[in-house]
Amino acid sequence: MHMPSPQAPTTERRAWVLQALIIAALFILFPIFAFAAGAGDLRAKYQELKPQLAQNPFGQPLVLDSTEQPNALQGEIYAVMEHPFAAVASAFKSPANWCDMLILHLNTKYCSAAGAGLSMGVGGKKPEPAERASRLDFSFNPGASSADYFSADLAAEKGPMSTSNYRIRMEAVPLPGNRTFLHLTYAYEYGMAGKLAMKTYLATAGSGKVGFTQVNSPDGATGYIKGVRGVVERNTMRYYLAIDAYLGAQSAPAAQRLEKRITAWYDATERYARQLHEVERGAYLEMKREEAQRQVAMGY
Repeated sequence: MHMPSPQAPTTERRAWVLQALIIAALFILFPIFAFAAGAGDLRAKYQELKPQLAQNPFGQPLVLDSTEQPNALQGEIYAVMEHPFAAVASAFKSPANWCDMLILHLNTKYCSAAGAGLSMGVGGKKPEPAERASRLDFSFNPGASSADYFSADLAAEKGPMSTSNYRIRMEAVPLPGNRTFLHLTYAYEYGMAGKLAMKTYLATAGSGKVGFTQVNSPDGATGYIKGVRGVVERNTMRYYLAIDAYLGAQSAPAAQRLEKRITAWYDATERYARQLHEVERGAYLEMKREEAQRQVAMGY
């Protein structure tokens, strides 16, 4: 795959930018296997992070981190959630429930659970036909499940444009007061085509976007991190907020859960509008309603 020259036809340049946007969405999805070994390790991490959970710029007990390696990216969140551990563990034992969470993201165009896995389509931030989305096929691994520890993960060997080894993993332990300590981790690897696509995205649609980590510029001014780590941080937060919105809607009657999920997700992202605002509220809600109807029509 080659990068189009400035003299290339407009349609070719637009096609490349669209592919770059898809890769940016994928860079959102998955980090580099820094998983705790079980309840003991995760509880120790909770004790270690207590000061940061109590005082941080997010306005909630949450710690976000990201790392960049030559051919891989990672983003992870540790957070105290106001949801009982049993509800978290029960909700994410099913690939279908993962789909109901994943579809909340702007770039997820469809998600279908089948057998021991799921298929997900990733595309742009505006409505588009399902067949235009880039497909990812995940296996679902239920992991551990006990009274004091839960884990589960999705894995995909291949993705578009030389991407590979996708992982998304969740683990949790109960906390006093019917709360849960959650660790969410994403990872994936990429080759030359993926690097070029991300470079294109960061030079065009993603040029003015930032993440959450505060950094100092050479002149001493404080700002937010940009580049690929900014991409990972934005989307790690989007997926965490999707988990929270999904769990928060579970108490509603089944017919009302979709509406509650999508409104809660959008409102939560607007708390961090500098990083996460992409479309207006009405446009997002309408797009997700239409995608949900399309999934029903397609038998998902």
